[in-house]
Amino acid sequence: MITARQSRAARALLGWTQETLADKARVSLTALKRLESDSGLEVYESTRDQVRRAFEGGGIVLLNSGQSVGVMLVGDKDNP
Repeated sequence: MITARQSRAARALLGWTQETLADKARVSLTALKRLESDSGLEVYESTRDQVRRAFEGGGIVLLNSGQSVGVMLVGDKDNP
């Protein structure tokens, strides 16, 4: 499951705005803002899945290991 921090970090690595990610993931901007909020707001699992897929399409790998989470950019399309 993608966390709020992972989403914000992945967007930073890709240079995407929230609007760009919402468009690529085909989710509403409001839903994305809820996902990226640290307030613990409810988010549909389908929204998280669509955001994850958009990131993976951009070259992001989501890392989850026990209590640690992170993101990694592979195959940077801007710098082959």
